[in-house]
Amino acid sequence: MSKSKLVFVGVSTAGSSIMKIFPQWATLLGLHAEIVGCDLPLRSAKGTYRRVLREIRDDPRVVGALVTAHKIDLLRACRDLIDKLDEHATLCDEASCIAKRNGRLLALAKDPIASVAALDGFVEPGHWRRGERDVLCLGAGGAAVAISVGLAQRGGADGLPGRFVLTDVLPERLASIRRIHRRLGSRIQFEYHLSQDAGDNDSLLAALPAGSLVINATGLGKDKPGSPLSWDALFPHEGLVWELNYRGRRDFMLGAQAQAAARDLRVVDGWDYFLHGWTEAIAEVFQIVIDDESFAQMRKIAAAHRSP
Repeated sequence: MSKSKLVFVGVSTAGSSIMKIFPQWATLLGLHAEIVGCDLPLRSAKGTYRRVLREIRDDPRVVGALVTAHKIDLLRACRDLIDKLDEHATLCDEASCIAKRNGRLLALAKDPIASVAALDGFVEPGHWRRGERDVLCLGAGGAAVAISVGLAQRGGADGLPGRFVLTDVLPERLASIRRIHRRLGSRIQFEYHLSQDAGDNDSLLAALPAGSLVINATGLGKDKPGSPLSWDALFPHEGLVWELNYRGRRDFMLGAQAQAAARDLRVVDGWDYFLHGWTEAIAEVFQIVIDDESFAQMRKIAAAHRSP
């Protein structure tokens, strides 16, 4: 019997660790399935996205797809080919997961859910102290959208920071995320700052209360070398530091680790966020439940293939 196929739509999928991880996950979960990469240049032509989505729709072996770098462009090009969007895909104007249901295509944005799951792994209950602590997110792209939306929607009297401060070098990104936040109606106070250099980010960092969360969502350390902060930047005492990159030099994380003992910081990278993004999509596409025990086993399998 032929295996069903999960399509991975990315830029250079062969180099991703998921290509080695997924076959072992499939065995663990009892899935008779394989993963197939689909490499597209960034900002491909509309016709290219439409061709790929039609192939996903029309191939009976394909059960769905996970989309990485093309989440916004694919949805923008193919909205009329999709039968239904979930709440987050509608809100965030992106699709990170395509699932097939009886020949119909469902587009979902799973990153807000994955980001909350990753946050729960290192943010203790009650940490925000009824809004006494803030979030500084350096970068206002797709990851910032997912994290801010996921956090804003989780609710709870003690479950929200007071402020969620965003910076970016591109004013259009700040304008885009501001439009999304307006649809939320959240109690979080969002702030948007155009950042010209690391000095601008250092100043915002210095104004944070103790215990605040600082996120590197810029891509610096992965897409390009460097950090959005200078080496002189001081992280907030008892702060949480989230480096979304999970491989490479990661100067942002190195700077935080150098201060971790003196300033009582908890420093984590984006590995669990990566894993939750995939497991959320797998659960949706294959219509299965991945509980905490299963995730722990999947995490252990993935660790053997993690790049340094």
